[in-house]
Amino acid sequence: MTEQHEFDKDYWERHWHQGHHDRPGAMSGSPAHPYLARETSGLVPGSALDAGCGAGAEAIWLASHGWQVTAVDIASEPLTRAAERAGDSGVSERVRWVEADLTTWDPRAQFDLVTTHYAHPAMPQLAFYDRISAWVAPGGTLLIVGHLHTSGATGHGHHPPDEASVTLADITAGLDSTRWEITTAEEHHRTVTGPGGQGNTLHDVVVRATRRP
Repeated sequence: MTEQHEFDKDYWERHWHQGHHDRPGAMSGSPAHPYLARETSGLVPGSALDAGCGAGAEAIWLASHGWQVTAVDIASEPLTRAAERAGDSGVSERVRWVEADLTTWDPRAQFDLVTTHYAHPAMPQLAFYDRISAWVAPGGTLLIVGHLHTSGATGHGHHPPDEASVTLADITAGLDSTRWEITTAEEHHRTVTGPGGQGNTLHDVVVRATRRP
């Protein structure tokens, strides 16, 4: 049975706590999402923000490739494990872990790269993307990787609220062409192995844009 809910701190703390106990290795062994390497391969490493970093796979990958990363998540449990994993990977000095609500947090800085991977905050998804896009420095890169939810979709065992579902057209329409140059706008289907070994098909949207100077 699926659950209609808000993506608030209590939900995410329960999500990560349950995930750790149901699948003990899930938070320590997940690789970075496959789009990250492809979309950042031509960028010069600088400062990066991972918005909704979860267990830290993307933040650690970026740090291991020369980026200085600020990794933010609302839940404490994945951040604790992410910091341990960063230590094991030898990149602790290149990642700052921040427990914060991205709907209200102010970084008081801009970044050469702002990226988010499947993050669902307690606010409409498009408003979230607009909010984090303001943190991209002139000449910097915004990379959004998200699920495209279809009617009745359950994603990772939950039923997302309507405002969490956006299309590729929704995202690109929100990026003003006078301020942004869109370099990637794609949809993909891919299959990942879920709990119990069953295949789970994900419908992904990938948008990369450069902020005009």
